[in-house]
Amino acid sequence: MAPNVSYREVFGVREFRAIWLAEGQSVVGDQLARVALSVLVFSDTGSAALTALAYALTFVPSLLGGIALTSLADRVPRRELMVWIDGLRGALILPVAIPGMPFWTCCVLVGVVSLLQPVFKSAQLALLPEVLGEERYLTGLAIRSVTIQFFQMVGFAGGGLLIALFNPHVVLVLDGLSFFASALLIRILLTPRPAADRSAEDLSSRRWSSRASMRQSWRLLFGEREMRTLVLMLWLMALVTVYEGLAVPYAVLLGGDAVTAGLILAADPLGSIVGAVAFSRWVPESWRSKLLGPLVVAAAVPVAICLLRPGLLLSVMLFVLAGALGTSVVMQATAAITLRTPDSRRGKILGLSNAGLTTGTGLSPLLAGAIADRTDAVQTVGWFGLAGVLAAIPLAVMWHGSGNISRVSSDSSLRCS
Repeated sequence: MAPNVSYREVFGVREFRAIWLAEGQSVVGDQLARVALSVLVFSDTGSAALTALAYALTFVPSLLGGIALTSLADRVPRRELMVWIDGLRGALILPVAIPGMPFWTCCVLVGVVSLLQPVFKSAQLALLPEVLGEERYLTGLAIRSVTIQFFQMVGFAGGGLLIALFNPHVVLVLDGLSFFASALLIRILLTPRPAADRSAEDLSSRRWSSRASMRQSWRLLFGEREMRTLVLMLWLMALVTVYEGLAVPYAVLLGGDAVTAGLILAADPLGSIVGAVAFSRWVPESWRSKLLGPLVVAAAVPVAICLLRPGLLLSVMLFVLAGALGTSVVMQATAAITLRTPDSRRGKILGLSNAGLTTGTGLSPLLAGAIADRTDAVQTVGWFGLAGVLAAIPLAVMWHGSGNISRVSSDSSLRCS
């Protein structure tokens, strides 16, 4: 990161402010909705597995969207794509707020919203280097990580409070409205740009098979050792946040309620704020790549400690620590992946890598919910943390001595135009 680039300088870029604000208020809405869905399902069914299923559907379909749809972020003008996706997501989520809506209908609607998420996010992340330039990009990424985690914390904690004051249906309406507000901000404040992949202007080039696209995508992500290791470390962080999908049964087991569940969900964003600030401001650039391997292992350790059945306060503290370490991993891995990828392919690669993380974030609590119905939520979270530690060790060994981000960013072929 360029040492002379300040937060004020990055916020001085109007388009960055627009992207940041649009994402921020949309993130608040999403977290409100996740709390509302979890409370609705658990209160109706009493099942940790079905609660985890509802939570997982806000993440899991992202993998399909990441594989099949994220090339749109390179083939279609990114501003227009983001506006249309947000408008569509708002239209899909509002019916979920209707009282009495059948459970499986809600699942389909929420699943489609999740399917569209990687398309929006890949366009957004691919646009950031173009908006900020390479010198300001890493600082902008750090700002985004810090503030988005703050918005997540507000959404999770506020979700429990709003449900206590009103009801889950009102909270879901707020989520739908947040998508429309985001689309309006992007439409008004972002400058129109042509598609990054100019070959998309040729209609015949759009006739590509999904099978060929999938093969190409996996080659891009896993064909080279350092990129493969980065992606796997990024995806492994999904195990660290497994407790989010089990927040309601976890809280109930410890004698809590919806407000307690909101606090558990807010722990990871709070830790992420601390981790993003500490990593971006206090860790020298020359050390960041070297620390990536140890950080991957360390991020899973606090979750594994849940095997000792800590109480509510200690659990929240452990989740804050896990969030801080996990966010440092996500920031460094995402920055390295971005700077290794040319702009014409950036939307696809970032979409796929983030879709894998998002899908894992949904699948891990889905599996954990099924296990928790047979054991309990606290022990299940601990076993997933231990699995994360064991999986992280070989990745850390693979990463040792490789992946220097300063070397990559100095390659003029990868510089932002």
